[in-house]
Amino acid sequence: MDDRIEIRVGDITTLKVDAIVNAANNQLSGGSGVDGAIHRAAGAEQLQQACQLIGGCATGQVVKTKGFGLPAKAILHTVGPIWRGGGHNEPELLRSCYSECMTMAVREGYRSIAFPAISCGAYGYPTEQAVAIAVEEVDRCLQSFLCFRQVIFVCFDEAMASLYRQAT
Repeated sequence: MDDRIEIRVGDITTLKVDAIVNAANNQLSGGSGVDGAIHRAAGAEQLQQACQLIGGCATGQVVKTKGFGLPAKAILHTVGPIWRGGGHNEPELLRSCYSECMTMAVREGYRSIAFPAISCGAYGYPTEQAVAIAVEEVDRCLQSFLCFRQVIFVCFDEAMASLYRQAT
């Protein structure tokens, strides 16, 4: 596994990286979990106004806002798939979340990025499968995108971090 990948337990909103990834909903309206935490930490009113101007985001895609009150320069909002048993393109859509975020980061000149566990909370994606996809796709992207200094998988607890460590 690429040595630019790190696994941490903690709060993604506190990281001083070029971009953090938000596991957003299609309306970019803020919500629970990491999405709500990012909105609160960035400044909910400012971030909500920026998201309303964008208008939404399709599943598997990414849009960008400023970081506002965060130490990160930018927030990359991506919408992971809701788990519906695996037969509705969920793996492809989840893989797209990671590759689209990495591609946008390169396009914007970012060299460090932090990801939460996309789709693993309220969207119900089986964690072991989601982690495997995340690690595989980020590693694949890093083979092409040599400009990255650091990719951090930020986990909400040690159990999730352990799954990432096993996958790397």
